[in-house]
Amino acid sequence: MRLRPDLLAGGLAVLVALLLASAAGADERGRSTGASGWQGLLGERPAAQLGGRWIVVLDVPALADRVRAAGGVATEEQERAWTRTAGRAQSRIVTRLASRGAPVDPEHVFLRVFNGFAASFDPRTLAVIERDPDVAGIFPVRAAVPAAVRTLLANEVFGPASGRRAEIGIPGFDGTGVTVALLDTGVDRTHPFLQGRVLPGFDVVDPGSDAGPEPNPTTPGRLERHGTELAGLVVGNRGPAGLQGVAPGARLLPIRVAGWQPDASGGVAVYGRTDQVLAGLELAVDPDEDGDAHDAVRVALVGVVEPFAAFADGPLARAADGALALDTLVVVPAGNDGVAGPSYGSIGGPGGSPSALTVGAADARGRSPTVHVLLRAGLDVLLGGEQPLGGAVAPRGSAALQVTALTRVPSIEAGGPGGLTRLFTRNGFSRVAGMAALLPRGTSSPEAVREAVTAGARAVLVDGALPAGSLGIDEPIEIPILGLAPAVAAGVRASLARGIPVSFAVGAAGFDANPDADTIAPFSSEGLAPDGGIKPELAAVGVGLATSDPGRSDDGTARYGTISGTSAAAALVAGAAAVLAQARPDLDAAALKAALVATALPLGQRSAGGAGLVAPTGAAATELVVDPPALGFGAAHVEGAEVGRTLELQNVSRRTLEIEVDPGRAGEADVTVAVAPRTLRLRPGASAEIAVTAGVPLLPKAPAALRGVLRVRIAGGGIVRVPWAIAVPVTGRPLLGAVRLSSRSFSPSDASPAVLTIVAGRVDGTPQRPQLLPLELLEVQLLHLGKPLGTLARLRDVLPGRYAFGITGRRLNGRRLRAGEYELRVVATPVGGGDEDERTIRFEVE
Repeated sequence: MRLRPDLLAGGLAVLVALLLASAAGADERGRSTGASGWQGLLGERPAAQLGGRWIVVLDVPALADRVRAAGGVATEEQERAWTRTAGRAQSRIVTRLASRGAPVDPEHVFLRVFNGFAASFDPRTLAVIERDPDVAGIFPVRAAVPAAVRTLLANEVFGPASGRRAEIGIPGFDGTGVTVALLDTGVDRTHPFLQGRVLPGFDVVDPGSDAGPEPNPTTPGRLERHGTELAGLVVGNRGPAGLQGVAPGARLLPIRVAGWQPDASGGVAVYGRTDQVLAGLELAVDPDEDGDAHDAVRVALVGVVEPFAAFADGPLARAADGALALDTLVVVPAGNDGVAGPSYGSIGGPGGSPSALTVGAADARGRSPTVHVLLRAGLDVLLGGEQPLGGAVAPRGSAALQVTALTRVPSIEAGGPGGLTRLFTRNGFSRVAGMAALLPRGTSSPEAVREAVTAGARAVLVDGALPAGSLGIDEPIEIPILGLAPAVAAGVRASLARGIPVSFAVGAAGFDANPDADTIAPFSSEGLAPDGGIKPELAAVGVGLATSDPGRSDDGTARYGTISGTSAAAALVAGAAAVLAQARPDLDAAALKAALVATALPLGQRSAGGAGLVAPTGAAATELVVDPPALGFGAAHVEGAEVGRTLELQNVSRRTLEIEVDPGRAGEADVTVAVAPRTLRLRPGASAEIAVTAGVPLLPKAPAALRGVLRVRIAGGGIVRVPWAIAVPVTGRPLLGAVRLSSRSFSPSDASPAVLTIVAGRVDGTPQRPQLLPLELLEVQLLHLGKPLGTLARLRDVLPGRYAFGITGRRLNGRRLRAGEYELRVVATPVGGGDEDERTIRFEVE
């Protein structure tokens, strides 16, 4: 796919028009690393059609700002008045922009969680918009994709291969009286598992519809599934064999912010846009849209992620912060892009928001399907022994097959015609019939597997680890689906390229002890957010969860299946938050988050970035909440650095608490942590702040995340653990790779501009564990004879990638530049501070 990261985000003069921003990694010298870099990390994702849309954030108060300033207390009439005031202020700014040559027709207006709007407009008007004193920033609209893989099973199959049940909760509580908003694809309200629990919803993608799951326009039998699956995990009830969701007594408000939408290839794909997600959060905090947020839902579950874009200051992060101020806890998946870091990682947006509760996926199954395999290239053994099966249904017999490697399997999610054509020759013969098909990296979706099986493949090999039993296809076809380590998959492809035959022998499957039990699943995103925040803060089971699936089977019965992914884990946590809100109505949204994180259970082996596995029963008994529940100190760039943060402690019990804060012993790299005060006494309902300071006398030689734990001890009670981290990012390496101008001498032209291409940001490490360094800011400045003439382009929250701009040869005011020599200065600022990188390139206007 082509990632369109930050196409452009502000400060753009008429001189520069953005042409293209394509994904690419950068090696140590700043060169593109191709598939082993950024694009290889992303894999096969929908190439969304974004239509030149932008999100404009205004520096004027929204409803959330007013409520926060009032201490969280306001009347209904006050909130309506504040929302009207926010709307009038925005209208004045839009009118002023039009009078200055930047007409804007907002497609979405945001007044509650933050003040801003989303619209399509010509990039050449961006300079006018950004120069407005009331504009805080301009951000590109990007794609947000469902964070799950799916398995649909026959209704009668609920054995050990079919997945786990959502078995977390608080005895005696089921979420009654609590509403959870689900921002995802459409939800099948007629499904027996969901009947009576799902409210009439909103459809942001197709306004006016009933927020149900829409069929693929090119394949009408294929409904959107993701929203119905997550809904079942939250509020499902009366399912087969006693299956139910975490909060079966809660009500669910579906808000369709994703679904079948046009993609860049001319087909359709399932995705949402970030402006649609923002519109969904506006509805979650004010469902009747009257400007008063007293009817805000208690929990908003966002089931889609913006891959790798965990920026803490972007529109999605601002919206999560605004929702928290309006007493709505936003629960989000970490993403399904695996481990990265150890410093900045692979968390997806809005998971980087300090206010959002970000959830990773754990694998808690005691047994998982395994099979004995032998993978050989000629006489060399590439893989042998017992291996976990990725399919939901295990094959019963053995097989010996030849292996063929596919360069690309067309994604069925694209929905375009002729999806199987590349699996067949021009004469109609299958390229994979009777063989084991190795899929390309990034195409391990159920749809890609089904495509290969339909074409006759007798086994499917996937480039990348698969949790056992986590991946399947629409029918329980008994074929082995096996995830290969990237090095093994590369060995298969290299052998086939040299003409060496590769064979795959597989035996009958069984169920053995799960080697990944009680750990974070390998697909779950992890690592510090770009602001140094610890993410995810929490984990929940996210592999092979049984739930509802939209539509009906051939015999008319309801469909059930399993789902895996961090969105499934986030759904369990959203349900747990709903049950906790019923059990502890005294806790506001921030306290709900803090209680869930503080009482999580530690995980063995590879654990989540934060506290561990969600345990709502312990959260219901909490006496003390800490904000933030996980402490990110930011980045340390030099030895001897000292970083500090403030923690707020609140007594949510009915007794006076005597508290002692233990900073712990010196941790990694001899980090020292000091707190003041060390002891305090809190009456019921009271709160106090403590200052936490960390000193880093020595820096590790390689990028790292220095970690530790504060322990807050309650006399006569328990201990609240507050994990902390300090980012030690990449330093001393260029932030800019190749910077090229297609022509060093040209005449002004709007139709045929010179093209400035920039490789910005870094991706170091390995494809298995990449180390990212995004940019806080990327600027292109214009100079004449050494004198600055202005900033032509300003991109915020820049993911590593290749960016291109058209240099038209015009002044900032639109007039042509005079003939002469000029300079373009490119300046890159890394996230978390640190030294800037700078490049200058000269050109001549004829």
